[in-house]
Amino acid sequence: MLNRRHFLASGTAAATLALTAPAQAAKISLGSLSSYLNQLQTAVADFTQINDDGTIATGKIYIKRPGRCRFDYNPPEQTLVMVGGGQVAIFDGKSNRAAPEQYPLSRTPLSIILERNVDLARRNMVVGHRQDGPKTIVVAQDPENPNYGSIELVFTDGPIELRQWIITDGSGSKTTVVLGDLAKGANLPSTLFNIPYEVGQRGG
Repeated sequence: MLNRRHFLASGTAAATLALTAPAQAAKISLGSLSSYLNQLQTAVADFTQINDDGTIATGKIYIKRPGRCRFDYNPPEQTLVMVGGGQVAIFDGKSNRAAPEQYPLSRTPLSIILERNVDLARRNMVVGHRQDGPKTIVVAQDPENPNYGSIELVFTDGPIELRQWIITDGSGSKTTVVLGDLAKGANLPSTLFNIPYEVGQRGG
């Protein structure tokens, strides 16, 4: 079963991203990556999540920036993760409770890419920026709260695309999320990210 620890951070070093794009001459600049994220208003993609204990889950992710995201997990998982209204809510379909476990979005590094104005060049936000073959890898954290953990973002170029992230929480647990092709520009209804609405739908 997925839980708060899994969402905040799970993953494994064994998770790899198979890429066939040719090697790039230089890593993508932080300014270009920030512009890409700021232009990413809505997106839908399949995802694969690799947890710290080696378990794997799949599903579909919906992103509506700023501040909203939804992870619909495929069976046998019965979990829904919603991000909206500044909160992360984890609904456990195996329990009889309509109310989800909740915590502030600001306490997870995922908030960095969901901000209204992403600025990876902000002082002390990026603690790693490197090229690995066709990939540009950026490691970012909340400069005011580094104890919340970090997010490692993997991009490819030509054009720039976000391919993967690894969230590491304050205790060192990791979550790897590998993204399929992002379908951008979809008209996503606000109810997809409305936590009170989902609670009401579940009889809460």
